[in-house]
Amino acid sequence: MSLPIQTPRPEILAPAGNAQMLSAAVFSGADAVYLGLTGYNARRSAGNFTPEELCDAVRFCHARGVRVHVTLNTLVFGPELPGLADAVRAVAEAGADAVIADDLAVAALVKQMAPEVHLHASTQMTIHTPEGARQMAEMGYDRVILARELSLEEIRAVVKASPIEVEVFIHGAMCMAVSGQCMMSAFLGGRSGNRGACAGPCRLPFDATPGLRPGQPGTACHLSLKDMDLVPYMAQLMDAGVASIKIEGRLRTPEYAAAAVTACRCAREGKAYDEALLRDIFSRSGFTDGYLVGRNGKNMFGVRTQADADATRAATPKARELFRRELSRIPVTFRVEVLPDGIALTAEDGEGRAARAVSRTAPQAAQKDQSDAITRALSKTGGTPFCVGEIKLPEEAHTAFWPGSEWNELRREVLERLLEFRSAPAPKSVQPCSLPVWAPRRPGVSTLAARFERAEQVPADLTDRLAFLVLPVSQAAQLPEALRPRTLLELPRVCFGAAEEAAKTALAGCEGQGFRGVVLNNPAHLRYATSLPRYGGMGLNVTNPVAAGRWRELGLQGMLVHPETPLPAMRLLDPGMPTAALCYGHMPLMLTRACPLRNVRDCKGCPHSGSLRDRKGRDFPVRCSAPGMAGIRTVYNPVPLYMGDRLGELPADFALAAFTLEAPDRVHQILEMLLAGRGFDSEFTRGLYYTG
Repeated sequence: MSLPIQTPRPEILAPAGNAQMLSAAVFSGADAVYLGLTGYNARRSAGNFTPEELCDAVRFCHARGVRVHVTLNTLVFGPELPGLADAVRAVAEAGADAVIADDLAVAALVKQMAPEVHLHASTQMTIHTPEGARQMAEMGYDRVILARELSLEEIRAVVKASPIEVEVFIHGAMCMAVSGQCMMSAFLGGRSGNRGACAGPCRLPFDATPGLRPGQPGTACHLSLKDMDLVPYMAQLMDAGVASIKIEGRLRTPEYAAAAVTACRCAREGKAYDEALLRDIFSRSGFTDGYLVGRNGKNMFGVRTQADADATRAATPKARELFRRELSRIPVTFRVEVLPDGIALTAEDGEGRAARAVSRTAPQAAQKDQSDAITRALSKTGGTPFCVGEIKLPEEAHTAFWPGSEWNELRREVLERLLEFRSAPAPKSVQPCSLPVWAPRRPGVSTLAARFERAEQVPADLTDRLAFLVLPVSQAAQLPEALRPRTLLELPRVCFGAAEEAAKTALAGCEGQGFRGVVLNNPAHLRYATSLPRYGGMGLNVTNPVAAGRWRELGLQGMLVHPETPLPAMRLLDPGMPTAALCYGHMPLMLTRACPLRNVRDCKGCPHSGSLRDRKGRDFPVRCSAPGMAGIRTVYNPVPLYMGDRLGELPADFALAAFTLEAPDRVHQILEMLLAGRGFDSEFTRGLYYTG
């Protein structure tokens, strides 16, 4: 279905967690909405839409010139792929405009089955650099949705380099972790944020306060960020060239959606908006613009208080007025014809559709020119999506009189018909789906490999018993030359600002030095990790055979299966190249650009490490990134994953032990346990391998 030729830029993209929120967003002036199909989206606890409801939603939106983006942005396991294909088919048959995708399996199915549907790279793909945007374009995406953590200058750099549209978040909740790189909810409560079921544990107490007694519960919420509000920076974002500004919040209310859309619409037009209403309808003790302006300190953090909740209740009736009547925004041309025995009125929308109604009431002779009266009657389009663009009156209409009620009835009739015409279904073509049949691979891995955070952790007397080693590229110079032919250099999962150039420089310095290969952790790495054999790391989030096969087509020679993948789903991962599964490691639950430790200390004099005490009295280690790759903090699970006594149950070619926090002597102990197949000597977890 054709949409309005001229759409204001940037597009205002609003959340629609359910039908009521959809109506509020559209009635208050959103240019596009994003919504979830039941299952396969990052907000499974929202109301979401069945395939039938999606058809109705698309018709409702398209009738008003509003685009519909469907979120299929979760990681998918192999057994779920047939259902995913059904979801892609439903999106196309409904006539939706775009799919927001995270998993490469979703992208592959959209390209195969629904080539007319636009493909948007979800923020869950962790695209945050110019190279990442270029890579998404090369892979066939039409738009990239950037990580929330970028500064204005970093956004400008991505937009300038990007061959495709760039979408940024402008208002709403912020995850503490970089989207797509958080496993906290999954490993602490079994509800994966990467699969749309986040329980929001970061809003609970995680206290960085020093001096807490052992076992004393934490009370401060030092992982809870305030909501983002970049509406005051609308002019700068427009100048940067972003194509779409996105409002976060599918789990919130229709009133919230209307208040945010109205504020964005006013700001885009250079008009004042009700800042107090926007704050009161939802905030966590105010808002933050910390990432955009580069002030990532303790002022970014906040919690939802009783005063905030009271303000929301008081503001709700006022916000509800914003969508009580529909915004009139689709210009129509009215054409009047004087008939021998009456009058006809035609409404045209400028997109090839027209509706006509006829009145057989005979006219009376007019005592004065009727053009002003007719114009007033036809201009009363309030409460409809239409506004008057032009009224064409023949000369004879100026001197013929029909009562205002007659014009009103004709206007209502033609606009109702025109809206009905615009609501007609317009499904997109659907191509047949061809999913390969995968034979489950037999479990039983006997080959051990290890990843080390620091070169000093590498045990010289055990390396001969390891299939290969993995080390961050920043540690390459510290590795003995004899180990290089068996070592993969790992690129960081996120590289904000100058860190990407640092990673490029570090990798370039390793060319010709005899290293075995490089581990990619972000699609951007495909752009510059070209001189060494390439392998996939945890950051690529591979959980199913279609995604694994796509990465193989992109040049990878092996990959690590994402640790949220249960063993039955892992058995289907046989992409024609070696796979590895984690058998040991303190899970990196969060990667963050904002530092939780800055709630209680400054960076000056900080040892670049600390801990967060949860409400149960357990300490979660926090570490800053390696020198030269600064800007990222990692929150680790204090309880390690361990599968050393069950390596025979891992359906992968290699078992990978990942060492991060451990001292060198502890690394040695754990490797000996793994090599001997012994049970662990302290508290551990099996992770998510036996779930589902």
